[in-house]
Amino acid sequence: MSELTFIIIRIAFLIVLWLFVFGTIYALRSDLFGAPVRRVRDDSAAAVLKAPSLAPAGASAPQPAPQRSATSGGASAGVTQSNSDDELPSAGTTGPARRLVITSGVASGTEITLDEEIVTIGRSADSTLVIVDEYTSTHHAKLERLSNGWRLVDLDSTNGTKVDGTRITGAVDLKTFTPVTIGATSFELRP
Repeated sequence: MSELTFIIIRIAFLIVLWLFVFGTIYALRSDLFGAPVRRVRDDSAAAVLKAPSLAPAGASAPQPAPQRSATSGGASAGVTQSNSDDELPSAGTTGPARRLVITSGVASGTEITLDEEIVTIGRSADSTLVIVDEYTSTHHAKLERLSNGWRLVDLDSTNGTKVDGTRITGAVDLKTFTPVTIGATSFELRP
């Protein structure tokens, strides 16, 4: 074989080797930080909620889409409106929670009836509540039904779970109307 053939084979081998290295780095990045998030024009398509009994809050009247206002860095913030009949009592003052209501984020105003013993929350498609957000882990947290209420368990998520503004580790008992924040989405349990 000529010297030119060896040079071509060496260059081809190096190209294949570098493609393998970049593929490995991309796979590790996806495992650690999640798949890249594509921005979608329609906010309702950006959050996938999978539950057998999904209904918009206030089903008798159509909910207005969250208004978006530009902030620094090109991000936007959702603004929700509340009606006078939606005034909320203080945390833990009413009966056991029967529904989960998303109060802020791309799926604001959506509610899920809490029929199951365990409600899983995360970016994974097999979660009960799927939150498509770059700050949400694949298996982020779960809600467990107790005899007298619900317990929220953080599943060692990368960016953490906040209950009433405080980051939690492990499990905490969750009262109704207590805000829970996962990534850019906030929700609370209501009777």
